[in-house]
Amino acid sequence: MFHFPNLKWTSLQAEAIGVPQLRQETLGVKEEELEDLAVAIRRAKEAYRLEGVCTGALASVYQKSRVERVCKDLGLECISPLWGADPEQHLRRMVRDGFIVMVVSVSALGLDRRWLGRVLDDVAIDELLALSRKFRFHPGLEGGEGETFVLNCPLFRVAVEVGRAETRWKGDSGTFEILNAWLAPKTNPGAEEALSRGRDQPSSSAPTL
Repeated sequence: MFHFPNLKWTSLQAEAIGVPQLRQETLGVKEEELEDLAVAIRRAKEAYRLEGVCTGALASVYQKSRVERVCKDLGLECISPLWGADPEQHLRRMVRDGFIVMVVSVSALGLDRRWLGRVLDDVAIDELLALSRKFRFHPGLEGGEGETFVLNCPLFRVAVEVGRAETRWKGDSGTFEILNAWLAPKTNPGAEEALSRGRDQPSSSAPTL
């Protein structure tokens, strides 16, 4: 249900965006973990007068339906703006808009250890699409075939830079564990231009979860 690799560094992402981060521990037990999610969202609602929750789901009915259930129970709106989006168009739009996205785990046939630590670009997307067709997995990694970590995007005021990291591989899956990371000035002009456009939009004080 939840993203796991490199969770400790999401605090840098929250700081880069400029929003508070609220943390809630969970054992990740299937279905039982939803109560932990409910506790976190309830805390956020009380602390930040939360009115809704936004998900990044593209096609995972499992995740979308469960977040919607929690939100309904708490009287909150659940918004999934990417739902049903074409995965190829979504990936290419992210790259075009200045998202720097690193692959930090893989667990699908066709995705080997060479993908760990790789930053998505048009060439990587071409390869990912070809592999998804050959090995029949979702190119947006919606089924848990892989996980990513955003290092920079138009919402970030500063970028996340990775220092040391270790590749951990076992059997046919693995993770890219970030051991050291920090915030640094952005160097991507395209992303900075997009950020400037984003600053003209209303800001939000909603926390990351």
